[in-house]
Amino acid sequence: MTVSASTGDSPAIESRRQLVEWFESGSTPKSDWAIGTEHEKFAFTRDDLRPIPYEGERGVKTLLTELARRFDWEPVIENGNVIALTKDKCSVSLEPGGQIELSGAPLKNIHQTCGEVHTHLHEVREICDGLGIDMLGVGHNPKWAREDIPWMPKGRYAIMGEYMPKVGNLGLDMMLRTSTIQVNLDYASEADMVKKFRTSLALQPVATALFAASPFVDGKPSGFLSARSNVWTDTDPDRCGMLPFVFEDGFGFERYVDYMLDVPMYFVYRDGKYINAAGKSFRDFMDGKLDVLPGECPTMNDWSDHMTTAFPEVRLKKFLEMRGADGGPWKRICALPAFWVGLLYDDAALDAAWNLVSDLSTSEREALRNDVPRTALATKFKNGTVQDLSKEVLAIAKQGLKNRGRMDGYGDDESHFLDSLEDVAESGRTLAEEFLDKYETEWNGSVDPLFKEYAY
Repeated sequence: MTVSASTGDSPAIESRRQLVEWFESGSTPKSDWAIGTEHEKFAFTRDDLRPIPYEGERGVKTLLTELARRFDWEPVIENGNVIALTKDKCSVSLEPGGQIELSGAPLKNIHQTCGEVHTHLHEVREICDGLGIDMLGVGHNPKWAREDIPWMPKGRYAIMGEYMPKVGNLGLDMMLRTSTIQVNLDYASEADMVKKFRTSLALQPVATALFAASPFVDGKPSGFLSARSNVWTDTDPDRCGMLPFVFEDGFGFERYVDYMLDVPMYFVYRDGKYINAAGKSFRDFMDGKLDVLPGECPTMNDWSDHMTTAFPEVRLKKFLEMRGADGGPWKRICALPAFWVGLLYDDAALDAAWNLVSDLSTSEREALRNDVPRTALATKFKNGTVQDLSKEVLAIAKQGLKNRGRMDGYGDDESHFLDSLEDVAESGRTLAEEFLDKYETEWNGSVDPLFKEYAY
């Protein structure tokens, strides 16, 4: 989710064409393609494993304040509260339940991404050690109930929290109890965007399966290997899902604009305040008929903010955002961008990846997306399983990274960042299943050891 709503002067929206041009302006020459990696993690107090509040000596506010003081981050303030930090095109921000997110800078290769992650986790560790706090990377809070999670003081979250129960049963769980790893990737043109969107959307369940790391809810097995992914199936049908229209003839920027115009609004940001517009129509706003701002029409900043309120499995902004993976350990943070860069940033790899799934029907894509949260790599796919598919996909991604030829100081290319995923694909055993095995044996039916063994 965004650090803050857009601010400053912005052109008024006078035509639908401006909205299409907003996406067109994201087209980037291949030589300038970058990689932006985001990852969230749960912060908890070391002695009692509880989620940390915003206020207090061991709270989020203290954590952010100390990060800013000791490592030269610039605080972002909302209503007197520190709600994010920025530095060098990076940000550290808060999800609704206090999940700490690093939104990384646009970087040129995965080596740089891993360096960025290492620096961030080192800084966080230094502050957390002094506060008795740890961080855990999994897809769903394994222990605490929804009502035990403290809300963060961000205006947009209050609006979303009120609206979510009206449109789905698990929206509040999404906000308060899930975490993810995501990567943002560029497109060169509308045609390039379409090909990447279709390929990554169809293959998003493979990423969900490989990264499955959330088998526990409320302190016990949930029946899912990715409870986080399951949560999204009952959050809000108006703004989530597999977007069948992406695979229809003629799909492009204009069709996505139409989709976003039909996604109900959450808010409008004016003079440092969030105005509740939940459930209202952006089309009405363009016609000057938004009842909470009568007679006022939107600006391009309002459109940019609106882009952050849709949550499909792949999201289009001025880049493509891969959204299918659970939060996970350090190696997984580097593995996700390696997976998608290998598939999407090399032409031969992109063609090969699309050929694997180009013949799937809408119902087959939907079935794959709906089944993977429960059975991950064991999910049936054509005449085999998602495990079989994942091996093919990883082989393509690995060759794509080799073709890129981005070397580190030791002469190694980016393909070794896929090693942890190749281990999962070969064994057929996800991190979630590793957790479950330990839960049944050495953990003696408790999730508490998870917090200690897998903390950053």
